[in-house]
Amino acid sequence: MINPTLNAARAYPGRLRLTVLVTALAAAGLAHAQQSQTPNTSSADTAPPMQKVEVRGSVEAYDPRRDDTASKIVVTREEIAKYGDTSVLDVLKRVPGVTVTGANGRGGEVRMRGLGSGYTQILINGERAPAGFTIDSLSPDVIERIEVLRAATAEFSTQSVAGTINIVLKKTAKAGQRDVKIGIGKGPGFSNPILNLQLADRADKMSWSLPVNLIYQHAERLAPAHEVDYDLLGVPVLRSFTDSFGTSHAAILNASPRVNWNLEGGDTLTWQSFLNANRFHGDTYGVTTTELGAPPPFPSQELHSASQFGMLRSELNWVHKFESGSKLDMKLGGFAIAASNVQDRSALRDAVQVLDSTTENRGHDYNLSSTGKYTNPLLEGHSLALGWDVGYGRHFESREQNDLPVGGSAAYMLDQRFQARSSRVAAYAQDKWTITPRWSLYFGMRWEGIRIQTSGNDFATARTNSSVLSPLMQTLYKLPGTKADQVRFAVTRTYKAPDLLSLPPRRFVSVNNSPTEPDSIGNPHLKPELALGFDAAYEHYFGEGGMLSLALSRRSIQDFTRNVIVFQDGRWVQMPSNEGKAVTNSLETEAKLPLKALVADAPALDLRASVSRNWSRVQSVPGPDNRLDQQTPLSGTLGADYRTGAFTVGGSFAFRAGGPVRLSANQSNYQNVRRDLDLYATWRLDPKYQLRLALNNVLGQDGLNATSYATPAGLVTRNTVYPGYMVARLTLEVKL
Repeated sequence: MINPTLNAARAYPGRLRLTVLVTALAAAGLAHAQQSQTPNTSSADTAPPMQKVEVRGSVEAYDPRRDDTASKIVVTREEIAKYGDTSVLDVLKRVPGVTVTGANGRGGEVRMRGLGSGYTQILINGERAPAGFTIDSLSPDVIERIEVLRAATAEFSTQSVAGTINIVLKKTAKAGQRDVKIGIGKGPGFSNPILNLQLADRADKMSWSLPVNLIYQHAERLAPAHEVDYDLLGVPVLRSFTDSFGTSHAAILNASPRVNWNLEGGDTLTWQSFLNANRFHGDTYGVTTTELGAPPPFPSQELHSASQFGMLRSELNWVHKFESGSKLDMKLGGFAIAASNVQDRSALRDAVQVLDSTTENRGHDYNLSSTGKYTNPLLEGHSLALGWDVGYGRHFESREQNDLPVGGSAAYMLDQRFQARSSRVAAYAQDKWTITPRWSLYFGMRWEGIRIQTSGNDFATARTNSSVLSPLMQTLYKLPGTKADQVRFAVTRTYKAPDLLSLPPRRFVSVNNSPTEPDSIGNPHLKPELALGFDAAYEHYFGEGGMLSLALSRRSIQDFTRNVIVFQDGRWVQMPSNEGKAVTNSLETEAKLPLKALVADAPALDLRASVSRNWSRVQSVPGPDNRLDQQTPLSGTLGADYRTGAFTVGGSFAFRAGGPVRLSANQSNYQNVRRDLDLYATWRLDPKYQLRLALNNVLGQDGLNATSYATPAGLVTRNTVYPGYMVARLTLEVKL
């Protein structure tokens, strides 16, 4: 039995130093506040703070990016809808400081500071997206806004080493709203029709809304691969080419019904659900031609796969306001997931069938959770909040594999059953303190504990307990003598817990086992990664929404996790492992420049740009190029929007640098450079009709995946190319 409990003080020696630092800053703020509250209370001294309250109280004047003590970028509904995207991944790739990996937008991973694989936290309505849910199946049409938090806050989980992206589903309910959106996307071997409905209404003290989105996608895809192996002298001993062709069909349904009730005494009760269901069918054909060396065991393969996924998530939210001004916000919710995948694989060698294999995976997830927050303005200028977050979940999974004895190959049968129980308990306290009209301080403390028990029919029961105490501090200071300049600073402790599916020691067997196509197995001994973070930023704002910013960050990570490949029992096996310490740093710049901010009668042209530079060092991996989690070293965006009459046109260019990455002493990877150019144009025909044309991936850039592994006999390399294509999308939006 494994029970590695993490004591926060012993697990991270810097905790005491961090706590002292945060306390010292808070004490400095208190001293400054006491000095500002001297007996001199003339009207001249008190007038400026009163004016500040009036300005910040205006909904029109309030800007969360500028005025919140916690650093935050908010992507509005208008920005989300610009390009008529069908996947939220396409929206996120244009957000400053955010990159999306994956070939041509398929199966991508969202990264902040260039880091993914769990370092970037993805939330839906403030709660973590459940395991098995793929964010690329989430339609932008059901999203109200996207919040990007660079530094952690106590209200959300601190499993956010790189940062947090909170996707807020639609909440607004307009009386008599009946909106319809119909669109079609076309490209070489690609078609993608969509239908979106937005229904809403109000009646007395009740309002409701129902966004529904339907997406169908057909795609044909080539993925040619080239493998070359070298001996210790650098002489090629194997050279092979694999021609791969695949077709896929996907149907996706998104719906997020919401009902609001205004109760007596100012209370509100809200019920909101989110339904995501999708079906996928794919066929892949691959033929390997060997020019030098021995051919693989299965040179000609066919793979037919069919999968289904369904998730229903629902929550009830009650908000009660006390006469004292305090507020209690409580949520009770849960979700259920059912998923299945069936794969039929066959292979030929010398025109004789040598493999006939069927693999079936089925899984079910159930989860219940409760969150709450009590806010109480005990003192003037303070907003104190206490909260909790508890949850319990169960995961069931089965895997059956049946290989028939064909072509002289032996029969093989596998029957795996796996289940996991997880419980989560978190409590936090936070205070948002307006020390002076120019200086505000956020201080929070969050404790999180997670307990996971995994068991199966082919491995022993394993138990993993972890707990982390996270002190957090953020501060905002508006420089004296100016209304445009301000600085931010934050100190945070965050962590990354092991993924539930990475813990069970189950083995997934590859067909052509090699260092570049290894088996995979979980590791029940994994520990959470702990990170101490520092963030600093300078921001300059000017009229008409213009701004310039420069941000620096550093994360020191302990017990970081990476996948290692070993040769075990005659086969190559990949498994996650804790591998010591790592440090990552980031430098981000962003600019927004509406021309009207410079010239009053200038055309309605808005320009925007951002550049992010990331670099890191992994202690246990020899250099060079040993970036953490295949970190994106450099990324940037450049965009423009122009409005004239009923027409709006614009474009966005997203750049992501690549290069070689050292994953271990023996394993390397190559990240290809990505250049994504998207263009759009909208024409408002009249108040009820609008036509939108969008071009995605105008440059049609190919994707590339290159890996290499050094063995005692030499070097194994494999390159795979994913051809790119441009997609044109036409959408008609109607308000009935």
